[in-house]
Amino acid sequence: MSAYPEKLCAITGAGQSEVGRPSSRSALQLTADACLQAISDAGLKPSDIDGIATYPGKSSEGGGIAPVSPSEAAAVLGIDPKWILASAEGFSHMAPIFNAINAIACGFARHVVVFRSVAQAQARLLSRASTLMNAGRNRVDGNHAWSIPYNALSPINTFALYAQAYFEKYGANEAQLGAIAVNNRANATHNPNAIYRKPLSLDDYLAARVISSPLRLFDCDSHIDGSTAIVISHVDAAKYLRNPPLRFESIGMGVGGLWVGKYEGDFTCLPAAATAGEMLWSRTDLTPADMDCAQIYDGFSIHVWMWMEALGLVPKGEACRFVEGGSRIAIDGELPLNTGGGQLSAGRFHGYGHIHEATVQLWGRGGGRQVADAQTCIVSNGGYGYGAMILRRE
Repeated sequence: MSAYPEKLCAITGAGQSEVGRPSSRSALQLTADACLQAISDAGLKPSDIDGIATYPGKSSEGGGIAPVSPSEAAAVLGIDPKWILASAEGFSHMAPIFNAINAIACGFARHVVVFRSVAQAQARLLSRASTLMNAGRNRVDGNHAWSIPYNALSPINTFALYAQAYFEKYGANEAQLGAIAVNNRANATHNPNAIYRKPLSLDDYLAARVISSPLRLFDCDSHIDGSTAIVISHVDAAKYLRNPPLRFESIGMGVGGLWVGKYEGDFTCLPAAATAGEMLWSRTDLTPADMDCAQIYDGFSIHVWMWMEALGLVPKGEACRFVEGGSRIAIDGELPLNTGGGQLSAGRFHGYGHIHEATVQLWGRGGGRQVADAQTCIVSNGGYGYGAMILRRE
């Protein structure tokens, strides 16, 4: 297993800008803040960075989902990278990380900064237009051709169907689904950078309005402005840096049919996520029982159940009962889950907030949300394209 490229790489620094709804700082300023934090955290200087990557690159479509390109970030950071990447396609939002691992393993770079920046709160504030995808268009094409003609105008309409199917097949209920949101919020109360820190009870959850049945307000993540960054280094260099290296124990990925294949077959699971899970466990001697905490993608709460099952953390159809009541997924529980609040309470970084939180836990920086003696963490990412990784503190 030592031949896998991820075995040659480690996370050596992490940073996160302020997070706002909206922020008064530009997306480029927020990006610089996060990247400089990560570089400094690793004990490096910008001149030490020879690679830079981001998801998905800069988009002209607006909406604040892709406001900064890697070349812009490199310019403002004052670095001259030998390797650069912006990746919108691939194995979830983790694709730039997986590509950075390959670049380091192949000798194209020694230290790569990978960032994710969003300015969706600013974009929503500046625009009073409809936020529905492709609203007002007579024709739709590409990915949206598989959803909008069927009145699935937003991702929540699609994933509400998954939740309905899961409820019907496995006898799950709203209180069990609400345990995800309640747990995330309890953890977010100890995260000073989370956007929602007011405690949330199960009664509060059940009293919230339904957005797309059975998904309610608190089942949805939130638009934010902010940036998160990590530094990935070759292990030979990592051992001389400031922090204990967080080794990539294994990685896994799966695409499936992306949009076309997504809407076929069993709506209670994510087959491509299961593919990612199979690859993940095939590249390590560790097992699900060895995980000290889990940062599981939660664009919507139903994602968490399906990802937990896809990764083999719980048997198929049992995630709803595993999370019920919240004790087993609490900070001091059997599998501490989304310890920073996840996207439901800390905001939508498209999974990069989960990666940042993994570093918080493994470097013992969690304060009131710290998992005792956390040495391993599993992280999953994606509702469209799927990626997963296991990080292990050296």
